Amino acid sequence: MKKLFTGLSLALSVVMVAQKAPAKKNSLVLYSYQTFGCDVKGYFDPSKYKKEEIDGTYKLLFPLTWSPFTSLIVFSPAKFDLVRSNNIQLLQQTEKEYLERKKVLEELKLIDLPIWKKQYEEALALLENEYLLNKALLMGYADPQSLRNSKFYNTCKEYVDAMTTKDKEKMYSVWKSLFEPKKGEEPYQGTKDSFNAKWNDPRKDDYAIIDLMNAFNNCAIHSFRTKADQENTLFKTFEKVVFVKLKRDCDEP
Repeated sequence: MKKLFTGLSLALSVVMVAQKAPAKKNSLVLYSYQTFGCDVKGYFDPSKYKKEEIDGTYKLLFPLTWSPFTSLIVFSPAKFDLVRSNNIQLLQQTEKEYLERKKVLEELKLIDLPIWKKQYEEALALLENEYLLNKALLMGYADPQSLRNSKFYNTCKEYVDAMTTKDKEKMYSVWKSLFEPKKGEEPYQGTKDSFNAKWNDPRKDDYAIIDLMNAFNNCAIHSFRTKADQENTLFKTFEKVVFVKLKRDCDEP
Protein backbone atom coordinates (compact mmCIF):
# COMPACT_ATOMS: atom_id res chain seq x y z
CA MET A 1 0.00 0.00 0.00
CA LYS A 2 2.83 2.38 0.89
CA LYS A 3 4.41 1.72 -2.50
CA LEU A 4 1.06 2.42 -4.20
CA PHE A 5 0.73 5.83 -2.50
CA THR A 6 4.32 6.66 -3.38
CA GLY A 7 3.64 5.83 -7.05
CA LEU A 8 0.49 7.96 -7.11
CA SER A 9 2.32 10.87 -5.51
CA LEU A 10 5.02 10.75 -8.16
CA ALA A 11 2.46 10.57 -10.96
CA LEU A 12 0.56 13.58 -9.58
CA SER A 13 3.81 15.52 -9.24
CA VAL A 14 4.62 14.89 -12.92
CA VAL A 15 1.12 16.04 -13.97
CA MET A 16 1.38 19.22 -11.89
CA VAL A 17 4.83 20.05 -13.28
CA ALA A 18 3.54 19.49 -16.81
CA GLN A 19 0.60 21.82 -16.14
CA LYS A 20 2.84 24.54 -14.77
CA ALA A 21 5.36 24.31 -17.62
CA PRO A 22 4.60 26.98 -20.25
CA ALA A 23 3.48 25.78 -23.69
CA LYS A 24 6.36 25.78 -26.14
CA LYS A 25 5.86 28.38 -28.84
CA ASN A 26 6.53 27.56 -32.49
CA SER A 27 9.45 29.61 -33.79
CA LEU A 28 8.61 31.68 -36.86
CA VAL A 29 10.47 30.74 -40.03
CA LEU A 30 11.96 33.25 -42.47
CA TYR A 31 10.80 33.18 -46.10
CA SER A 32 12.54 35.60 -48.50
CA TYR A 33 11.05 36.60 -51.86
CA GLN A 34 10.80 39.44 -54.36
CA THR A 35 7.78 41.28 -55.66
CA PHE A 36 6.86 44.63 -57.23
CA GLY A 37 10.34 46.15 -56.88
CA CYS A 38 10.84 44.97 -53.29
CA ASP A 39 12.97 42.40 -51.49
CA VAL A 40 10.67 40.98 -48.83
CA LYS A 41 11.29 38.93 -45.70
CA GLY A 42 8.18 37.16 -44.49
CA TYR A 43 7.90 35.19 -41.26
CA PHE A 44 5.45 32.28 -41.13
CA ASP A 45 4.28 29.71 -38.60
CA PRO A 46 5.58 26.26 -39.69
CA SER A 47 2.76 24.55 -37.81
CA LYS A 48 0.31 26.11 -40.27
CA TYR A 49 2.17 26.07 -43.59
CA LYS A 50 4.94 24.13 -45.29
CA LYS A 51 7.66 25.96 -47.19
CA GLU A 52 6.98 24.02 -50.40
CA GLU A 53 3.30 25.09 -50.24
CA ILE A 54 4.32 28.74 -49.83
CA ASP A 55 6.80 28.32 -52.70
CA GLY A 56 4.11 26.98 -55.01
CA THR A 57 1.52 29.60 -54.11
CA TYR A 58 4.04 32.44 -54.42
CA LYS A 59 5.12 31.24 -57.89
CA LEU A 60 1.50 30.90 -58.97
CA LEU A 61 0.71 34.48 -57.95
CA PHE A 62 3.85 36.28 -59.06
CA PRO A 63 6.46 34.95 -61.51
CA LEU A 64 4.08 32.49 -63.19
CA THR A 65 1.60 35.25 -64.05
CA TRP A 66 4.00 36.43 -66.77
CA SER A 67 3.51 34.95 -70.21
CA PRO A 68 6.00 32.18 -71.09
CA PHE A 69 5.68 32.84 -74.81
CA THR A 70 8.17 34.68 -76.99
CA SER A 71 6.73 38.03 -78.09
CA LEU A 72 5.04 38.06 -81.48
CA ILE A 73 4.55 41.80 -81.77
CA VAL A 74 5.37 42.79 -85.36
CA PHE A 75 5.74 46.39 -86.50
CA SER A 76 7.86 46.25 -89.65
CA PRO A 77 7.66 44.37 -92.96
CA ALA A 78 11.12 42.95 -92.23
CA LYS A 79 9.91 41.20 -89.06
CA PHE A 80 6.69 40.26 -90.85
CA ASP A 81 8.79 38.41 -93.45
CA LEU A 82 10.90 36.82 -90.71
CA VAL A 83 7.85 35.47 -88.88
CA ARG A 84 6.38 34.05 -92.07
CA SER A 85 9.62 32.44 -93.23
CA ASN A 86 10.24 30.83 -89.80
CA ASN A 87 6.62 29.89 -89.21
CA ILE A 88 7.13 26.16 -88.59
CA GLN A 89 10.02 26.68 -86.15
CA LEU A 90 8.09 29.36 -84.25
CA LEU A 91 5.06 27.08 -83.94
CA GLN A 92 7.32 24.35 -82.55
CA GLN A 93 8.84 26.85 -80.09
CA THR A 94 5.38 27.92 -78.95
CA GLU A 95 4.43 24.28 -78.37
CA LYS A 96 7.61 23.75 -76.34
CA GLU A 97 7.02 26.87 -74.21
CA TYR A 98 3.43 25.81 -73.59
CA LEU A 99 4.33 22.28 -72.46
CA GLU A 100 7.15 23.53 -70.20
CA ARG A 101 4.91 26.04 -68.41
CA LYS A 102 2.07 23.53 -68.11
CA LYS A 103 4.45 21.02 -66.47
CA VAL A 104 5.64 23.67 -63.99
CA LEU A 105 2.04 24.53 -63.06
CA GLU A 106 1.01 20.90 -62.66
CA GLU A 107 3.93 20.20 -60.30
CA LEU A 108 3.17 23.11 -57.94
CA LYS A 109 2.27 22.29 -54.34
CA LEU A 110 -0.21 24.89 -53.10
CA ILE A 111 -1.60 26.00 -49.76
CA ASP A 112 -4.79 24.00 -49.29
CA LEU A 113 -7.36 26.79 -49.51
CA PRO A 114 -10.16 27.27 -52.08
CA ILE A 115 -8.86 30.70 -53.18
CA TRP A 116 -5.54 29.23 -54.39
CA LYS A 117 -7.19 26.22 -56.01
CA LYS A 118 -9.42 28.61 -57.93
CA GLN A 119 -6.40 30.70 -58.96
CA TYR A 120 -4.62 27.54 -60.11
CA GLU A 121 -7.54 26.63 -62.40
CA GLU A 122 -7.53 30.19 -63.75
CA ALA A 123 -3.77 30.01 -64.38
CA LEU A 124 -4.22 26.85 -66.45
CA ALA A 125 -7.05 28.49 -68.42
CA LEU A 126 -4.91 31.61 -68.98
CA LEU A 127 -2.01 29.52 -70.25
CA GLU A 128 -4.32 27.66 -72.62
CA ASN A 129 -5.73 30.91 -74.00
CA GLU A 130 -2.29 32.44 -74.50
CA TYR A 131 -1.12 29.29 -76.24
CA LEU A 132 -4.12 29.27 -78.59
CA LEU A 133 -3.65 32.98 -79.32
CA ASN A 134 0.04 32.58 -80.12
CA LYS A 135 -0.75 29.71 -82.46
CA ALA A 136 -3.50 31.76 -84.10
CA LEU A 137 -1.13 34.72 -84.62
CA LEU A 138 1.61 32.59 -86.15
CA MET A 139 -0.82 30.86 -88.47
CA GLY A 140 -2.49 34.19 -89.22
CA TYR A 141 0.76 35.83 -90.30
CA ALA A 142 1.26 32.95 -92.74
CA ASP A 143 -2.40 32.86 -93.85
CA PRO A 144 -4.93 35.38 -92.45
CA GLN A 145 -7.79 33.10 -93.56
CA SER A 146 -6.80 30.67 -90.79
CA LEU A 147 -7.96 33.22 -88.20
CA ARG A 148 -11.56 32.41 -89.10
CA ASN A 149 -11.04 29.07 -87.31
CA SER A 150 -9.55 30.74 -84.23
CA LYS A 151 -11.23 30.59 -80.84
CA PHE A 152 -11.10 34.41 -80.83
CA TYR A 153 -12.74 34.96 -84.20
CA ASN A 154 -16.22 35.83 -82.91
CA THR A 155 -14.78 38.20 -80.28
CA CYS A 156 -12.49 40.03 -82.70
CA LYS A 157 -14.13 39.31 -86.06
CA GLU A 158 -13.97 42.92 -87.26
CA TYR A 159 -10.21 42.68 -87.72
CA VAL A 160 -10.24 39.15 -89.14
CA ASP A 161 -12.96 40.03 -91.65
CA ALA A 162 -10.95 43.08 -92.72
CA MET A 163 -7.84 40.97 -93.31
CA THR A 164 -9.67 38.24 -95.22
CA THR A 165 -12.08 40.25 -97.37
CA LYS A 166 -11.62 40.34 -101.14
CA ASP A 167 -12.65 43.98 -101.10
CA LYS A 168 -9.44 45.90 -100.32
CA GLU A 169 -11.35 49.12 -99.72
CA LYS A 170 -13.09 47.46 -96.77
CA MET A 171 -9.71 46.35 -95.42
CA TYR A 172 -8.31 49.86 -95.84
CA SER A 173 -11.33 51.37 -94.09
CA VAL A 174 -10.90 49.24 -90.94
CA TRP A 175 -7.15 49.76 -91.06
CA LYS A 176 -7.52 53.53 -91.23
CA SER A 177 -9.99 53.49 -88.32
CA LEU A 178 -7.19 52.16 -86.07
CA PHE A 179 -5.45 55.53 -86.40
CA GLU A 180 -8.48 57.72 -85.85
CA PRO A 181 -8.97 59.27 -82.40
CA LYS A 182 -11.50 57.62 -80.14
CA LYS A 183 -14.51 59.56 -78.95
CA GLY A 184 -13.43 62.38 -76.65
CA GLU A 185 -9.77 62.25 -77.72
CA GLU A 186 -7.93 64.99 -79.55
CA PRO A 187 -6.45 64.14 -82.96
CA TYR A 188 -2.71 63.48 -82.77
CA GLN A 189 -0.62 64.61 -85.73
CA GLY A 190 2.03 61.96 -85.13
CA THR A 191 -0.56 59.19 -85.49
CA LYS A 192 -1.85 60.70 -88.72
CA ASP A 193 1.69 61.04 -90.09
CA SER A 194 2.44 57.41 -89.18
CA PHE A 195 -0.58 56.18 -91.11
CA ASN A 196 0.20 58.38 -94.13
CA ALA A 197 3.78 57.05 -94.26
CA LYS A 198 2.46 53.47 -94.30
CA TRP A 199 -0.26 54.33 -96.80
CA ASN A 200 2.30 55.69 -99.25
CA ASP A 201 4.75 52.82 -98.75
CA PRO A 202 5.15 50.20 -101.54
CA ARG A 203 4.28 47.53 -98.98
CA LYS A 204 1.06 49.25 -97.95
CA ASP A 205 -0.94 46.01 -97.87
CA ASP A 206 1.59 44.33 -95.59
CA TYR A 207 1.45 47.28 -93.21
CA ALA A 208 -2.34 46.95 -93.19
CA ILE A 209 -2.10 43.27 -92.22
CA ILE A 210 0.53 44.03 -89.56
CA ASP A 211 -1.60 46.69 -87.87
CA LEU A 212 -4.80 44.64 -88.12
CA MET A 213 -3.01 41.61 -86.66
CA ASN A 214 -1.84 43.72 -83.72
CA ALA A 215 -5.40 44.98 -83.23
CA PHE A 216 -6.65 41.39 -83.29
CA ASN A 217 -3.97 40.41 -80.77
CA ASN A 218 -4.90 43.24 -78.36
CA CYS A 219 -8.60 42.45 -78.69
CA ALA A 220 -8.03 38.75 -77.95
CA ILE A 221 -5.74 39.43 -74.97
CA HIS A 222 -8.28 41.76 -73.37
CA SER A 223 -10.90 39.03 -73.64
CA PHE A 224 -9.11 36.77 -71.15
CA ARG A 225 -6.25 38.56 -69.39
CA THR A 226 -6.84 39.42 -65.70
CA LYS A 227 -6.37 43.07 -64.78
CA ALA A 228 -3.12 43.87 -62.98
CA ASP A 229 -4.94 45.35 -59.96
CA GLN A 230 -6.78 42.05 -59.42
CA GLU A 231 -3.45 40.19 -59.47
CA ASN A 232 -2.04 42.66 -56.92
CA THR A 233 -5.06 42.18 -54.65
CA LEU A 234 -4.59 38.41 -54.71
CA PHE A 235 -0.94 38.77 -53.80
CA LYS A 236 -1.77 41.06 -50.88
CA THR A 237 -4.24 38.43 -49.68
CA PHE A 238 -1.51 35.79 -49.90
CA GLU A 239 0.85 37.91 -47.78
CA LYS A 240 -1.84 38.68 -45.19
CA VAL A 241 -2.90 35.04 -44.83
CA VAL A 242 0.53 33.41 -44.77
CA PHE A 243 2.89 35.72 -42.91
CA VAL A 244 2.81 36.82 -39.30
CA LYS A 245 5.08 39.77 -40.08
CA LEU A 246 6.79 41.29 -43.11
CA LYS A 247 9.86 43.44 -43.74
CA ARG A 248 10.23 45.18 -47.10
CA ASP A 249 13.26 46.71 -48.75
CA CYS A 250 12.00 48.52 -51.84
CA ASP A 251 13.70 50.40 -54.69
CA GLU A 252 13.32 54.14 -54.63
CA PRO A 253 10.62 55.32 -57.09
